[in-house]
Amino acid sequence: MNEKEFAIIVGQTKAVVLQAVRRHLAAQFYEAIDDVVQETYIRAYQSLAKGKFKEKSSLETWLYRIAANEAKRMNGKLMRQEQKLQRLSHSMDYNPPEIQYDELSLMPVIEKLPEKYKDVMKLKALGNDETQIAGKLGIPKGTVKSRLSRGKLILYKLLQEEA
Repeated sequence: MNEKEFAIIVGQTKAVVLQAVRRHLAAQFYEAIDDVVQETYIRAYQSLAKGKFKEKSSLETWLYRIAANEAKRMNGKLMRQEQKLQRLSHSMDYNPPEIQYDELSLMPVIEKLPEKYKDVMKLKALGNDETQIAGKLGIPKGTVKSRLSRGKLILYKLLQEEA
């Protein structure tokens, strides 16, 4: 299987793969759609290259199943991350102090955050409000609020570790 052949397969099946991902990925994790689609095609390419596709079903059906499984795997992964963050926030008997976002001195610590929190926290540190951040990142305002809240917890923990 060469890259051109695989590119043709991707072009022919992307609608089916997206349909599977949207159907099986929890709505709260829709920001991970691209990651799931990418992982689906990586797994499919590896399987095709090893000759594991037995053609007992159509290529579309086979890819749909891979995409559905990847979406379910991502649901579990992201749910575990959320539960971990919730346990962290519940285990703290306090609310972290309000972080002054206008202090650009926090940028080196913000850089250590997971990507989805880092993007939101950087924009907040640069003076953007939640609506502006949502527009710039193309995500719902509720997601911005959630990521700011979780980002603050992680940031606070990182600051404590550095102190």
